[in-house]
Amino acid sequence: MEPILSQLLPLLTAIWWPFCRILAMFIGAPVLGEAVTPTTVRILIALVLAVLMLPLTSGVDWGPAAINPFSLHGVVATIEQALIGFVLGLAFHFAMSVIGVLGFMVSSQMGLSMAVMNDPMNGQSSDVTSALLSTLSIIVFFAIDGHLVIANVLGQSFKAWPLGHGFGNPLLEAVAYNVAWIFSAAMLLALPVVFATMVVQIGFGFLNRVAPSLNLFALGFSVITIFGLLMLAQVVRFIPEHYVRMTNMVLELIRQQMQVAHG
Repeated sequence: MEPILSQLLPLLTAIWWPFCRILAMFIGAPVLGEAVTPTTVRILIALVLAVLMLPLTSGVDWGPAAINPFSLHGVVATIEQALIGFVLGLAFHFAMSVIGVLGFMVSSQMGLSMAVMNDPMNGQSSDVTSALLSTLSIIVFFAIDGHLVIANVLGQSFKAWPLGHGFGNPLLEAVAYNVAWIFSAAMLLALPVVFATMVVQIGFGFLNRVAPSLNLFALGFSVITIFGLLMLAQVVRFIPEHYVRMTNMVLELIRQQMQVAHG
């Protein structure tokens, strides 16, 4: 029994480090990090990927057996792996967050923000437009093999940021500075709807000056909603292309940080 345990402990130790990074990345990653994905499913997928990536991680000069996971050094290393995985998953979540912010801005301009429904993905209430656009982005995510892209980034991250070597502030700074990119990208996508509803509101403002006896509030609300839906139908066609472009920007950001880590 002791020889078996002596061989099993290094194997479990080698699996533990990639498991922590992969599981933390799933917490911050899109789709897999949503509340609709059960925790047991995330743990199982992370465990399977950790085992599959053993040949890749064993070739990395990080000495997994040199750190005892039950020591203080092991706790610090576990936190390090979890932080690296979470930051990488958060970077991928940016592209999905743009679509959510876009839906909120569009629904608030059209007056549909009053129509609130329970969102099972986030475990909270959200407007209908945001839920529909989020569903569209999830479909595009799997259509472009986003899950395989995340697995590829995970494999490359073990070479860029090995165990015990840290990950540096440039990675955290790059992710933090790109948060503003979410709002700017969402605003650019929402500009057609915002402009159309603003023109309709200005037109009804002039009409109210000409005929103040008309009940323009009820009429204007319906017309603004119709114009907003027409513009949203035009914008939705370009959302998959923009989502792919934003995902490529995130991949370029991660690639640059990996080059900095290698350099």
